[in-house]
Amino acid sequence: MRSYIGGHQAVSSNDFVELALGTPVELWLGVEGESELERAARLDAARGILAENPGFPDDAIRVAAQAIEEQAPELFNVVPMARPVPRSRRARKGAAA
Repeated sequence: MRSYIGGHQAVSSNDFVELALGTPVELWLGVEGESELERAARLDAARGILAENPGFPDDAIRVAAQAIEEQAPELFNVVPMARPVPRSRRARKGAAA
């Protein structure tokens, strides 16, 4: 099954999130080995996006929930586990040592 968002095909989960939200995932999560200056710039850009779009966190959560619901329905297929039957202890006959 292929997923398209705005005419672009989402090949990986990162593509899906990036296309759905309109921002790269690295903006929010960072990248390994980034300098303090790069981190400060990334966080400043993220703050700017959040200031301009106050509903963005709610939209992000909604997109994630929809993706999980549509792409992995088996995650919500909950089946109660059977409780183990306790073993009864039998009295042993014989002399105690």
